[in-house]
Amino acid sequence: MKLYYLAGWVMLVTTVFGCQTRQPDVPIIGTWELVSATTTEKDSTFSTFDPSHKMIKIINPTHFAFLNHKLNVPKDSSNEFTAGGGKYTLVDSTYTENLDYFTDKNWEGNKFEFVVKISGDTLIQKGIEKVEKLSIDRIIIEKYKRVSN
Repeated sequence: MKLYYLAGWVMLVTTVFGCQTRQPDVPIIGTWELVSATTTEKDSTFSTFDPSHKMIKIINPTHFAFLNHKLNVPKDSSNEFTAGGGKYTLVDSTYTENLDYFTDKNWEGNKFEFVVKISGDTLIQKGIEKVEKLSIDRIIIEKYKRVSN
């Protein structure tokens, strides 16, 4: 009879722990703060990082979002703010953002493909930013530091 109870407990424990839906540990998931950014258009490369702004990117298992605002808000409350997000895919080092939401509607519906590299607490993404409606076609490189997991 004791063997019967032991077998029942083993089945119960196996069922309970086997049914948990734990997300795999993916290093890109977390909150990241932008620390540098460069853009290459035609034959010119320049920094697009603005230290008077703060930008974070939040990546969960299915979606990404980014928030960018001016640090010192003028008294007239004309704070410069942009935000966007949507679904993404990550296959090996290819990270593809599908921009479903953005403060400028001309950017929505576009897909941006990047190669990502994570080294310690640093995420580097490099890819082409192309928005035909706005005649934008450039290479961007963004470097982020991890804020939290």
